Amino acid sequence: MQQIFNFIFKNSYRLLFLLLLIISLSLTIQSHSFHKSKVISSANFLTGGVYAQLNEIDEYFSLKSKNEELAHENARLKSILFNKKDSINIDELDSIPGLKKFDIIVSKVIHNNYNSSENYITINSGARDGVQTDMGVINDLGIVGIIEKTSNKYSTVLSVLNTKSRINAKFKKSNHFGSLVWNAKNTGFAQLIDVPRLAATVRKGDTVVTGSESRIFPENINIGTVHKIYIDDKTNYYTIDVKLFNDMTNLGHVYIIKNNERKELLELEKETSKDE
Repeated sequence: MQQIFNFIFKNSYRLLFLLLLIISLSLTIQSHSFHKSKVISSANFLTGGVYAQLNEIDEYFSLKSKNEELAHENARLKSILFNKKDSINIDELDSIPGLKKFDIIVSKVIHNNYNSSENYITINSGARDGVQTDMGVINDLGIVGIIEKTSNKYSTVLSVLNTKSRINAKFKKSNHFGSLVWNAKNTGFAQLIDVPRLAATVRKGDTVVTGSESRIFPENINIGTVHKIYIDDKTNYYTIDVKLFNDMTNLGHVYIIKNNERKELLELEKETSKDE
């Protein structure tokens, strides 16, 4: 306490000068509207800058929750899109249990392997979320893979970049179809095989989408574009390099698709095969 008094006595003239200066400035500002407006404008500029910086910091830390909200909103919109053909009235479609052909589950990639010939992806949704084997996995750009195994909270996905993967695909403009596979050479490309040479109109740049014969994916989900066309003179089929829309090395939120009619279709086809 004594040190404080010593400091005041030692600098009494300076402190008195500062006090008088502050008082005079205050009186000047209060008595002159021009000076008062300038001070207020400066104060608003400073506080506005501070608030803007604080808001940017707050927005940065809230990005995670906003991304989650966007992912759920995208899932809702995809559900409406995939089920649009099943009902004229979308509101009625959503209100009647069991009517929707496709259900959508939002998830996130927590591990992504793309360095081997048999690549798998791990996501943070499992049996407790309704995930089952053989469900399709997509994101906003296109297909990602198919659910391979599930635990209570997690699932593994058979990636498109897996030599075991085989997905029904077609040309968007002509409906000629084949099987999408991967030759383990390039993470940016997959191969469309078993395409009949009747599909003579196929051109570089044509869009490839999921086919109507898929029991896992809805029809017309984006896959990629035709990059190169190879003709096997010994067969009646093309092999086509497809440039994937997805960057399979950079995945975030994904959407798991449940085809509610898949079991019924498979059982019917199985019974039909037995009768032949």
